[in-house]
Amino acid sequence: MSILYLHGFASGPTSRKARFFAERLEAKGASVQIPDLAEGNFSRLTISRQLQLIEELTGNARQVLIGSSLGGYLAALYAARHASVEKVILLAPAFGFYQLWARALGPEKHAQWARAGTIDVFHYGEGRQAPLGYQFLEDAKQYEPFPNVQQPALLMHGNQDSVVPVEQSLEFVRRHPSARLCRYESGHELTNVLGSMWLEVETFLLGGSDVG
Repeated sequence: MSILYLHGFASGPTSRKARFFAERLEAKGASVQIPDLAEGNFSRLTISRQLQLIEELTGNARQVLIGSSLGGYLAALYAARHASVEKVILLAPAFGFYQLWARALGPEKHAQWARAGTIDVFHYGEGRQAPLGYQFLEDAKQYEPFPNVQQPALLMHGNQDSVVPVEQSLEFVRRHPSARLCRYESGHELTNVLGSMWLEVETFLLGGSDVG
């Protein structure tokens, strides 16, 4: 089984969740890729470029996508556009991404970013502040808040998520009968419930058996 893991915003291939799931899936015989979705150029990041990279990496081959936060939203966007995706696993997926950002920024900071052209954000993967171009937000505006995913989807979300409210996943599941949501007493990172999430992932992919 070929699996592509899509990390979250301002994160990277070495994130704790990425390595946790990759190690366990590879032990089951799966092939797991964890690309740097920014391709080494975080300041020029866009959703469109990340979707293009996913297409380049998968080559339209049959694939399972696992995505965290923004990576979950990307996985849903890509799956809605590519029937080659077999299943999606979405960890605290950032549905309504543009709307969440616009609300968090507020009109004043939004306008300041547009005028300045860049804004400094904390890059968790690099452990430092990094500039992000305004094209990131402008590009995000064109994408639908809740992609029309037809494939089987497993969602996992924390009830105490202050970054992406669990209501976003509840709304997605309401719209998509093929989706199932597991809720946890956790925040956005979900790192305190990795073991419980793995049991769900293992069962969802192939009933807990080897996936090679």
